[in-house]
Amino acid sequence: MARRIEHQATTRWTADQVHAALVDPTYLRDRLSKLGGTDASLLDHQVNGEKVSLRLRHGVPSSELPSAVRAFLKGDLVIERTEEWDRNGDGGWLGRVQAGIPGVPGHIRGAMRLSDAPAGGSLMEMRGEVAVSIPFVGGKVEEVVSGQIVKLLTKEFEHTTAWLDEHQS
Repeated sequence: MARRIEHQATTRWTADQVHAALVDPTYLRDRLSKLGGTDASLLDHQVNGEKVSLRLRHGVPSSELPSAVRAFLKGDLVIERTEEWDRNGDGGWLGRVQAGIPGVPGHIRGAMRLSDAPAGGSLMEMRGEVAVSIPFVGGKVEEVVSGQIVKLLTKEFEHTTAWLDEHQS
């Protein structure tokens, strides 16, 4: 059974400004160096008009995982994440994200919507799911991974806002 993920964040920056940062290779490398964990890296980055595709690797040290998950993974948690961004019909941005844990049957999928807020600034909404198909421990792995994703999304958006404050002022 899949575990749902929902996250929402606001910033004073417009959707276009936030999107420009989210797909900028310099920003991505900076974010990964600060938040990506073990062996974090930008694996691929492609631009085709307003469409942007990127692939990232994140790591979570095994010391930060519950013992049941540590025993199953036998090492650090590695998450490979692909994002695709494109303009939507209302002037904002839509993102699709997929991620996986090498060697673990299951998936992480979601959609992101980045739009200008009526009162100014922008709103980022993310909805997704984590599913792990492993008898007995799948639910525990889903719980840990979904919790780590929500924490990561919060930290990433805080980093994005700070990065824009530093680079756009």
